Amino acid sequence: MEKKSIREIISVIFKAVTLAMGVAVVVLSCMGSLETQTAVTLLGIGVACAGAALLAEQ
Repeated sequence: MEKKSIREIISVIFKAVTLAMGVAVVVLSCMGSLETQTAVTLLGIGVACAGAALLAEQ
């Protein structure tokens, strides 16, 4: 098993959070139990994590 650096692990975590926030918004929206403000907050967290992951790769 190859050893990963902390930077790579953090990048993977940010990407996983990005995916999780997107999926959560879609599922909760389909269930009809999501308010607009909550959806925007969750998507904002996802976009922030995606940006952090992209910056970490530079």
